[in-house]
Amino acid sequence: METTSSEIDTKRKDYYAFFDLDHTITASVSGKELVTAAYRKGMLRKTDMAKAIMLLAGYRLKLIRPEKAIEKMGGWVKNVPLEKFEKLCSEVFSTKLKPSVYSQVKQELEYHRTRNAGLVILSSTVTPLCSMMAVNLGMDDTICSGLECSDGILTGNTTGKFCFGQEKAVRLKAYCEKNNSKAEDAWYYGDAMADLHALKIVGNPVCINPQKKLRKIALQKGWKIYSWKK
Repeated sequence: METTSSEIDTKRKDYYAFFDLDHTITASVSGKELVTAAYRKGMLRKTDMAKAIMLLAGYRLKLIRPEKAIEKMGGWVKNVPLEKFEKLCSEVFSTKLKPSVYSQVKQELEYHRTRNAGLVILSSTVTPLCSMMAVNLGMDDTICSGLECSDGILTGNTTGKFCFGQEKAVRLKAYCEKNNSKAEDAWYYGDAMADLHALKIVGNPVCINPQKKLRKIALQKGWKIYSWKK
């Protein structure tokens, strides 16, 4: 499973607009919806669910690094057939994520589309969900977290680093350079402190319903703040 989807539009873009997924494009949290659906279908044991809850608590209390918590929570997919996982993703996308897309998203995408911008999802969410959303919204590409697969079975490991925190900024900058563009000309839309690294390196940072701490930083720096609803 690759970390980026095939580009839908290969024409040269004037700049790139990157969008986080959870709480930026959607009101729902993709990881939470995926784990909940897996548990209901018997793909996730009670012990795995309890572990996920403990890791989430540790993350919120800052007792464990966010990257480590996310990596461990993603381990439940180990030994799950890729086909079964992708089917689960499809169900979660159609029943939970697609209906929760903020009403203002399409208008914002159209704003950039008419200005010949490349539209990219930049998220820690797994590849299948990001790809489905990109196709649904007519976006050009995805940069997300890939899951390693061997002989059609997920190993529980990622292909490279999780696309989270500092890693988002690293990939955003690399993507712009690869496509002969500058991060200074790019836009990034995010909602959480985990997006701060990416917000800092673009010329046009936008905060969507930002968390309290991020809102304070955005106000100090004069960044755009949008309140989006379903």
